[in-house]
Amino acid sequence: MLIPEKKTLVLFDGYCHLCSNTVQFILKHDRKKAFVFAPLQNEAGKEIRKSFRIQDDVDSVIVIDGGKAFYYSGSVFIIVKRLGNPWNIFLAFKIMPKVWADKLYRWIARNRFKWFGKRESCYLPPEDYSDRFL
Repeated sequence: MLIPEKKTLVLFDGYCHLCSNTVQFILKHDRKKAFVFAPLQNEAGKEIRKSFRIQDDVDSVIVIDGGKAFYYSGSVFIIVKRLGNPWNIFLAFKIMPKVWADKLYRWIARNRFKWFGKRESCYLPPEDYSDRFL
């Protein structure tokens, strides 16, 4: 699967409300159209996950940027960096040790269905954004 050049790919759990809402947030604030998306559950998501050798237990938001895979807190930092102002203010949290930031991320990811719910079907993009989904 070819990721469009100079784009940041966000792989997400299409059944997770929190993950789907994250995608909607990015779409709304991505002025440069720097992001493309794929649910982990579709063929493109599965193929990309396999090609980057991403383990199955990484199952929330994964970011592919510059030929590298980022997950846990790393995915959040890439997203806010690429979104630019004012969202990149959250890069200040990079002062937190990565092990702590990753533990916080994994704790939220583990509880996301309990706290935010689970969709009955995989998230489908609005028609006007369909070109941004693999």
